[in-house]
Amino acid sequence: MRTKTIGRLAGILLIAMAVILVAVTGTNRASASGDLDEILEYAITVDVNEDGTLNMFYHIRWKVLDSTTEGPLEWVQIGVPNKHYTDLLARTDNIKKIQEYNTGGETKIRIDFDRKYKKGEVVDFAFSFHQDYMYQMNYLTEGETVYEFTPGWFDDIYVDQLVICWAADKAESWTPSCEIGSDGYLVWNTALPKGERYKITVTYKNEAFFFDESKTIERSGERDDFGVGDIFIAVAAFIFVVFGIIFVGGMIVYALGANLGTSTEKKITRTKVEYYPSCPGCGGPRTEGKDNCEYCGRSFIKSEEKIEESDIPEEERDLRSKNTDGLYRYSSSPNTYVRVHVVSVPKPRSSSSYRSGGGGCAHSSCACACACACACAGGGRAGCSTKDFYRTNLKLRDLKKLCK
Repeated sequence: MRTKTIGRLAGILLIAMAVILVAVTGTNRASASGDLDEILEYAITVDVNEDGTLNMFYHIRWKVLDSTTEGPLEWVQIGVPNKHYTDLLARTDNIKKIQEYNTGGETKIRIDFDRKYKKGEVVDFAFSFHQDYMYQMNYLTEGETVYEFTPGWFDDIYVDQLVICWAADKAESWTPSCEIGSDGYLVWNTALPKGERYKITVTYKNEAFFFDESKTIERSGERDDFGVGDIFIAVAAFIFVVFGIIFVGGMIVYALGANLGTSTEKKITRTKVEYYPSCPGCGGPRTEGKDNCEYCGRSFIKSEEKIEESDIPEEERDLRSKNTDGLYRYSSSPNTYVRVHVVSVPKPRSSSSYRSGGGGCAHSSCACACACACACAGGGRAGCSTKDFYRTNLKLRDLKKLCK
């Protein structure tokens, strides 16, 4: 009887795997048929105002690869962090019209160009706006305010270069590590494959600016707005992911008596780093954020040692609570820092229970509080309503047909 049960479950698992394989290969075929666009450069410059609001400047170089399949490029949709923005302005003459464009409960703007752009052409455009409700006070550490920002991502477009420039004035720490430009900006530089996101955080003392606690973002993971499209996609996610994986996995655990717990825990490594104030080789000054001299290449690091939380002195107790990757200053020791590195490791398995759980963004657009943003192409190209986070190749229009 047990052998038959295992056989049936194996058959169910094979069918489930086949369904997933068909969905994935179908999506891959769609992607392999040819990209419509490529983003050559996606640059965002952020300045922090005295009241904690942000001045945000976007510069995008968008190349058209295919103007036949779905026509020339005439307009695009770009996601902004949340609905609390003002002073939306076009900064280049090739923008004919710029306006708010909300569909499916997502905060976006629509940019109409001065003409149709065809295969091989590059539209180089820029715009700016004033953004509010972007920080969390006392989130990681009491007395500190954190900005968490995820620039808009593109599910169907490869971004060759994403550059985020954030004014470094009064910043205490930031993640991930980055360069500090000669103009006083923190500079992150990376590429964004299709659908990939890149999150940065910048931390300040509460007294650095006139932060308003009433504007602190709640970390509930809930959206500012929730539209009909999100309901359909949430249903699809439940059917194809949650129900399928948990049910089939749970039955296999029951039949085979396996323990498949996959919970993890944080492992934090702390390193005390002391820098030379100037290069021991050529005497050149050390630039903030640099480990090596830009003139002769000599290391600025005077000493490094692994430490435990208890090794951090009482007068630096704020450093004990740092639990995200980054380099944090000792206020009492010049040129001395704590480098924090965090990795997730599996928790020891338990032979008495099976647990499962989930979290994070459950949708491919603005689902991480207010500090995330989404972006996608328009003008006849796939809009946000056709995003497919779980790669099922199931479109919103098909779900609507099923629900009639």
